[in-house]
Amino acid sequence: MTTPRTQPTGGEAEDRQRPYVVVAGLGNEYRRDDGAGPVAAARIAGRTPAHDVGPVVDPLDLLGRWDTADLAIVIDAVRSGSPPGTVHVLELPEGNTGPGVTSTHGISLAGVLRLAQAVGRAPARVIVVGIEGADFSDGSGLSPAVDGALPGAVRQAVELIEEVYTCA
Repeated sequence: MTTPRTQPTGGEAEDRQRPYVVVAGLGNEYRRDDGAGPVAAARIAGRTPAHDVGPVVDPLDLLGRWDTADLAIVIDAVRSGSPPGTVHVLELPEGNTGPGVTSTHGISLAGVLRLAQAVGRAPARVIVVGIEGADFSDGSGLSPAVDGALPGAVRQAVELIEEVYTCA
């Protein structure tokens, strides 16, 4: 069980009685399947007690937003070689996050986590819900496989959030 940590507000810290959870839908809606993260975050918004749910275009945008959260869930389109629409759930390790993976973003998620750890502002846990993409070309709209995988990805994220609040 994670003990709730202090989340800064307005430059001052306040004690929290419940976990602080951030859900970030990472991606660009104008690069087809890369927009899966923001679409998933929009579907989660208002369905859970998470504090901050919304889109993020670049991983660096997570700095400040996920600072000292008990749980940060990042939903993003991924490319691993699995069939399009496959949903992956991966918890990023504490400490050394490894060399980082290839990213279409300016800095990898692992790189942003290492930076947050270096300045003492990293979330306690980071879980990536990845949706295997098929089409990252310019344009809007998700491929059928990714669109069909969204309900499962959203369900995975909501279950992770509910688990944190149930265990608090």
